[in-house]
Amino acid sequence: MKFSLKNLGPGLLYAGAAVGVSHLVQSTRAGANFGLWMIVIILVTNLIKYPFFEFASRYTAVKRKSVLEAYKEMGDWALWLFLALTVFTMFAIQAAIVTVTSGLAKEIFGLDIAISYISTILLLLVGLILIVGKYSLLDKLMKVIIISLAFTSLIAAFLAVEQNWNRADQFSFELDLSQPAHLFFFIALIGWMPAPFDITVWQSVWTRERQKTDKTFNIKNALFDFKIGYWGTAILAVLFVVLGSMTLYKADIELASSGGAFANQLLGIYTSSIGAWAYPVIAIAAFTTMFSTNLSVMDAYPRVLGETVNLLGLSKKNIKYHLWIIFVIGGSLVVIFFFMKNMRQMVDLATTLSFLTAPILGYLNLKIVTADSFPKENRPSKLLIATSWLGLIAMVTLSVVYIWTKFY
Repeated sequence: MKFSLKNLGPGLLYAGAAVGVSHLVQSTRAGANFGLWMIVIILVTNLIKYPFFEFASRYTAVKRKSVLEAYKEMGDWALWLFLALTVFTMFAIQAAIVTVTSGLAKEIFGLDIAISYISTILLLLVGLILIVGKYSLLDKLMKVIIISLAFTSLIAAFLAVEQNWNRADQFSFELDLSQPAHLFFFIALIGWMPAPFDITVWQSVWTRERQKTDKTFNIKNALFDFKIGYWGTAILAVLFVVLGSMTLYKADIELASSGGAFANQLLGIYTSSIGAWAYPVIAIAAFTTMFSTNLSVMDAYPRVLGETVNLLGLSKKNIKYHLWIIFVIGGSLVVIFFFMKNMRQMVDLATTLSFLTAPILGYLNLKIVTADSFPKENRPSKLLIATSWLGLIAMVTLSVVYIWTKFY
């Protein structure tokens, strides 16, 4: 297939949602705490999780229905599970994302305003952009943002390597899963690497939206678009591990727990290590990372909430998209003003929960593309199905180990 930006859409929205806290915060922490070997962990995680994300795009491209509709056909229990996971985590996730973004904005633009108020302004701005422009504007913005992010992140990583490659200590492997602290961080990291499994549903909904405006968006287009987004985020995760390792590894610096302090610290340490002249590159890479995540996540939650509620018959009237956006903004502001004391703990909680529920959502995605109702000619290859079973076994095993270590 001929490469063209016109062929890209849902895949870049996926990238915008995936590349955020998991990359800027968690991948940076991985490199900072454990060195360059964490690149191997991240690449293996992306490889094992790949089938489950691909299954969602494949299903919608073929059936022209969202994954949520497939869950409904399995039984309401699957929808209730997804709804419970979404409601339990969405306000904390949106709050964590916008707080980190606000910290970056405060540092970059020298704003003398409290993080909570900057977060309020950013949430309202993102909500307004989505209400006015909807999917079409989001699709166009994300092309610009993700390309800018990829370019600046690559430059930042190259500069970090050039300045610090003579150090050999980054290559030591210090991750010890027998230590609870290491195990818990490992679970939190891969829980959102490259993204939590509920994003497979978002990807499906975005693919269906693209199909409404582009009748030629068939399975080949959809899978090509998805692969660009998926493996692009994997590369970006590697770049942030490199940045963390080359600038922070064994620096004896404790990464801050609040979003604002973390953002300030991150920019300060990077530029002091690479050079003050590189500040604009680092700042643009970090801010575009988080702003794209705000846009994608704020668009996704209203879409999946509205459709899930409708499929479950919980509302007699079809609740409008903009009302769901207001709901998400309101809940996020409650978290920011009353509960956002430790951003790092909140991120770890959300990522851990995502990891523990991943085997269930992963199994559901496997079932929908291997069911009798799914066309045989469009089913995944045997290799992809075998990889998905390997991934399920690995995730269940790690979940059991985590629960045993945590409680026993």
